[in-house]
Amino acid sequence: MRYTRFLDCLSADFARLRAVVPIDLTAPVPSCPGWTVTDLTRHLGEVYLHKTLAMREGAEPDPWPPQELADEEPLALLDRAYAGLRGEFAARKPEDPAGSWYAPNQTVGFWIRRMAQETVIHRIDAELGTGQQVAPVPADLAVDGVDELLKVFVAYSVAAWGDYFADILASSPGRTYTVRTDGAAWRVRTGPGLFAVDDTTGDAADVIVSGPAADVLRWVWNREGTGEPSSVAIEGAPDAVEELRRCIVTATQ
Repeated sequence: MRYTRFLDCLSADFARLRAVVPIDLTAPVPSCPGWTVTDLTRHLGEVYLHKTLAMREGAEPDPWPPQELADEEPLALLDRAYAGLRGEFAARKPEDPAGSWYAPNQTVGFWIRRMAQETVIHRIDAELGTGQQVAPVPADLAVDGVDELLKVFVAYSVAAWGDYFADILASSPGRTYTVRTDGAAWRVRTGPGLFAVDDTTGDAADVIVSGPAADVLRWVWNREGTGEPSSVAIEGAPDAVEELRRCIVTATQ
């Protein structure tokens, strides 16, 4: 996807989220256990500020968040932080340097993509929390979101911080997974200390996850609504599916 496309998606999803969250700020968010819509709103505002500073200062600020943010009204914080983020994106080129936790990509473009994906997932959280119908996710954004999760979050995290995955993968017999959606497919291989992803389906897999792009995105991010019919088909042994799910949860928590 082009960076201009990511920015367009970011605008649309933020507008939807901003329209939804005031409906019920006290409602629990089922996809984020223990959070209310207020917590979700504050979290996203803090994320936007954090990434703005990563671009300005060349490194992600740590520790975070500063205590004074807890005193700011959540919607005001969200609005201020989003305006600052968009201003920072407008003032920079995607190839400009910016600090990030992902060593292979230390650019503003990394954060443009990441914030577009962060916002669509939290937009879905807000819709689930306030009981609104989940708005469609464009197929191109959803495909990119699955790609980002598998490669940037899980594969990189296993390679960089393997100790966090030791109890999941140390006894893995070595499995293959195919994740397939609209015009795209990924092959995942797991084993002790291994989570490798490539853009091909290859031979038969131990587990196949397939469905429309938006539904697969929601499945990999565990954002399916309770009791909501799923269009995602899962073929394979439950323990193999659980291995994939545990890797994803550990990488994204």
